[in-house]
Amino acid sequence: MTIMSLFISLFLLCFVLFAHTLCFSYQGRNPQVEALISIRNGLDDPHGVLNNWDEDSVDPCSWSMITCSSDYLVTVIGAPSQGLSGVLSGTIANLTSLKQVLLQNNNISGHIPKELCYLANLETLDLSSNEFSGHIPESLGLLSNLQYLRLNNNSFSGPIPVTLTKVPQLTFLDLSYNNLSGPVPKFPTRAFNILGNPLICESHSGQSCSGFLEPGPLAFSINSSNGKSNTKKVATALGISLTFVVLLLLTIVTFIWRRTKKKKQSILNINDIQEEDLIGLGNMRSFTLKELQHATDNFSSKNILGSGGFGNVYRGKLGDGTLVAVKRLKDVTGIAGESQFRTELELISLAVHRNLLKLIGYCATPCERLLVYPYMSNGSVASRLRGRPVLDWNTRKRIAVGAARGLLYLHEQCDPKIIHRDVKAANILLDDYYEAVVGDFGLAKLLDHADSHVTTAVRGTVGHIAPEYLSTGQSSEKTDVFGFGILLVELITGMKALDFGKTVSQKGAMLELVKKAVQEKKFELLVDRELKGNYDRVDVGEMLQVSLLCTQYLPAHRPKMSDIVRMLEGEGLAEKWAASHNYINKNLPLLQSNQIKLQHTGHDNNNVYDNSAMFEMITMDEDYDTNAMELSGPR
Repeated sequence: MTIMSLFISLFLLCFVLFAHTLCFSYQGRNPQVEALISIRNGLDDPHGVLNNWDEDSVDPCSWSMITCSSDYLVTVIGAPSQGLSGVLSGTIANLTSLKQVLLQNNNISGHIPKELCYLANLETLDLSSNEFSGHIPESLGLLSNLQYLRLNNNSFSGPIPVTLTKVPQLTFLDLSYNNLSGPVPKFPTRAFNILGNPLICESHSGQSCSGFLEPGPLAFSINSSNGKSNTKKVATALGISLTFVVLLLLTIVTFIWRRTKKKKQSILNINDIQEEDLIGLGNMRSFTLKELQHATDNFSSKNILGSGGFGNVYRGKLGDGTLVAVKRLKDVTGIAGESQFRTELELISLAVHRNLLKLIGYCATPCERLLVYPYMSNGSVASRLRGRPVLDWNTRKRIAVGAARGLLYLHEQCDPKIIHRDVKAANILLDDYYEAVVGDFGLAKLLDHADSHVTTAVRGTVGHIAPEYLSTGQSSEKTDVFGFGILLVELITGMKALDFGKTVSQKGAMLELVKKAVQEKKFELLVDRELKGNYDRVDVGEMLQVSLLCTQYLPAHRPKMSDIVRMLEGEGLAEKWAASHNYINKNLPLLQSNQIKLQHTGHDNNNVYDNSAMFEMITMDEDYDTNAMELSGPR
C-alpha cells in the first residue's frame, strides 16, 4: 500500500509539473488581438494598411491604426480614408476600453453592429461617408459616455432612434444624407444635422417639411418653398450677386493664403528649435524639422515604409542625395514615446558595429520626435523570405552569421551590455549587399555585466519569446539567444515560427519537428522548397543543431553569442552538441522510469513532444536551483 501511494504521488507530481511547463510555454492569445483579427477578417483591405496586424502578437499596441493606453489596452481604432470595404464585425465589442472609433471615408457596408452598445467607454463614433445600411440601432442610446456621433453620408433607413435623445453626454450628432424617415425627435445636442434625408417628411401629408433643432454651430432648418415663382426670384437674385461674391472671395482667399504662408513659415522656424539637452549627443547629426519635411515630401503617405505603435517610418532623400529612413514617433508628449525615443538615441550611440543599424541623426522639437537611419534597400529578412527573387542558401547563411555578430557585440563587447528583447526576422534588415543589420532597439534594455536579468512587462511576438520571459517577465541575453534560434529556423524554412503549428495542426510543434528532422537527418522536410534543392546538406544540418542549442528550455544551457558565431563559422559545434547529449544521457534512467509510468497511464511514448516536454520538466526539476535561480524574483 505504501509503494502504491508513493507511485501515485510521483505520478501526480510529474503531471502537475508537466502541465505547469506547458502553461508557461504556450499562453492563450490576447483577447484584444483576437477581436482585432476578427475585425480585419471582416474587412477588405486593398491597400494593405492592416498588414501588420499580426495574430501572433502578444498585444496589438505596435499595430498601425491602433492606439493603446499605458496599460496596453486598445483605446482608439483610427483608419479613416483607407479604402476599406466589407463589414464591421460585432467582435469590436470585446475591446471594452475603446474610446474612439474613426472609420470615416471608407466603403464599409452592412449594418452597424448592435454589440457596440457594450462599449461603455466610447466617446467618439465616426462612421460617416461609408455604405452602411439598415436601421440605426436603438442600442446606441445605451452609450452613456458618447459625445460625438457621425453617421452622415450612408444609406441608413427607418426612423431616428428616440433613445439617442437620452444620451447625456452627446454634444454633436450628424445624420445628414441618409434615407431616414418619420418624425424628428428633439435633441439636446449643441450641433445636430439631418439635412439631405428626402423621406424625413410624412409621406401622405400635404404639410411642409420641417426639421426641429436646438441652436448650435451646425443648426439649420428645412422648409419647402412657397411656390415656383418664389424659387425663380431667389434664383435670379442669387445669379446677380454670385459673380460679385466670387470675385470678392477670390481676393480675400488670395490675401489670406499669402499671410498664412508667411505665418506658417514663421511657426516652422520656431518649432525647428532643437531641445538643448539633446544637442551634441555623440557624433550624430541634429536635423531641423524643415530638412526632414523636404526629404520626405512633407511626410507623404506615398513614402511610408512601415508603421507600428510608435508611428510611421518614411523613405526620405536628403539634400545631398543620401537616401534615409525617417522614424516619426506619434506619441511625442506621452511617457512611452519619449522613453522609446531616448532609448534608441542612447543605445545606438553606444553600439557602433557594421551589423547594427546606425543612427545618422535625430530631430527633437517641442512638437516632434524623429530618428534618421540609413535606408535599407532590401528591407527586412521577413519580407525578403517571402519575396522575389528568392534568397539563395549562401545569402541566408551569411545573414545568420551577420546577425549573430551584431548580437555578440551587444551582449559581450558593449559596456553596459545591451539586451535587444525582440530578435526576429522582421527586425533584421538587409543593406544593398544583403549584409544583415540588427535594427529596432525600441524594446532594448541596458544591463550591467554583473546583473543576470531585467524584469519587465512581456512584449514581443509569440513564437519568438523565450519561455522564462513569457512566464516571469525576466529577460537576459539568453532570451535574445532563444529568439536567434527561432530566426535560424525561419532562414532555413522560409516560414514564420507559428506557421509550423498551422501546417501540422499543432501549435508549438516547430522545435519538435526540427529535433525529429535532425535525429533522422531528413532535412528536406524543413528546407524552404523555393530553394529547389540548391543548398548544402551539411550546412543545413549544422545550422539546425545550432538552433536547437539556442532554444533549450533552461537559459543556462543555451550557448553565448560568441560560441554561436564560432559554431556558425564551423568551429566547436561538435563539442557543444556532444556536451548537450551527454547531459541528456546522464538523465536517461530517470526519464525511462517516468516513461514507464506514463505507459501505465495511457500516454503515448512515441509522441516526440510529450517525451521532450517530460525531459525538460525533469532537467528543470534537477538543476533549477543551481542554474536558473539567478533569474528568479524581481531585481
